[in-house]
Amino acid sequence: MEIKRFAAIDIGSNAMRLLIMNVFEGKDGPVFKKASLVRVPVRLGQEVFTGDEIPEEKIETLTTAIKSYKLLMEAFNVIKLRACATSAMREASNGKDIVKRIKKDTGIKIKIISGKEEADIIYANHIEHLLDHKNSYLYVDVGGGSTEITLFAKNELVASKSFQIGTVRQLENVVDVEAWQTMKKWVKENTQNHQPVYLIGSGGNINRLIKMSRSTKKKGTPSISKGQISTIYKSITSVPLEDRISEFDMNPDRADVIIPATEIFLSILKWAKSEKVYVPQIGLADGIVRELYREYTEKQVPA
Repeated sequence: MEIKRFAAIDIGSNAMRLLIMNVFEGKDGPVFKKASLVRVPVRLGQEVFTGDEIPEEKIETLTTAIKSYKLLMEAFNVIKLRACATSAMREASNGKDIVKRIKKDTGIKIKIISGKEEADIIYANHIEHLLDHKNSYLYVDVGGGSTEITLFAKNELVASKSFQIGTVRQLENVVDVEAWQTMKKWVKENTQNHQPVYLIGSGGNINRLIKMSRSTKKKGTPSISKGQISTIYKSITSVPLEDRISEFDMNPDRADVIIPATEIFLSILKWAKSEKVYVPQIGLADGIVRELYREYTEKQVPA
């Protein structure tokens, strides 16, 4: 069995991640197994959403992390890499300059992707095949700067849209009422003819909620009900941030953003008239790796 390693760097508005994946061909197709996941809470969106640009201090942190990632990828003998930056970097006035600087300092090329590209890469996971093809699903990826929503019905992509509503934006109070109304209208209009609808949740916060619910199954895709999410929401909002960190065993950069993330999921559940969220615990970085592997295998096939 020949194992090849691919890597994805996801530079988000709250944190950046390096995912290194072992990939090999199984009897039913390619098998993807996580080799390493390294997360650094840079929170690039904090200054971008309230001001205009990413400050020098965070540029240096970002560059140092990329250098560390490069060394780790060399140790793992990664054969192909892709680095993508999302909401904060595409809105920062100095985003393109940072990309050039990091390329010069590290040799790593970062691509700033649009909201649509982000949604398309997430779709590359094809996790809808893990679920009942007769049902309709909303794939909801909640990030620090944006929320990507994709509607699947009978295993087909029906609609997809990116909204400028994210956890860091909410913490900084820069999400206006119009943005919420736009997302509400989109969800209602696109799900009304596809009932019942189930959510597929993506992102670190929904992964944390599924762990807190203690409803992870040994087999199948883990899920959490709207009632369970509401109960957890009441628990975490009833205690101050400092106590939340110790009482719920959370990192500081998770203990604050988990509240706005939960509010986003509860809102979408309500608008879609849905009662359950499936949590396969995969996201943008997984989609990047799958794209890399597809491109790699296509190049190996003789013309």
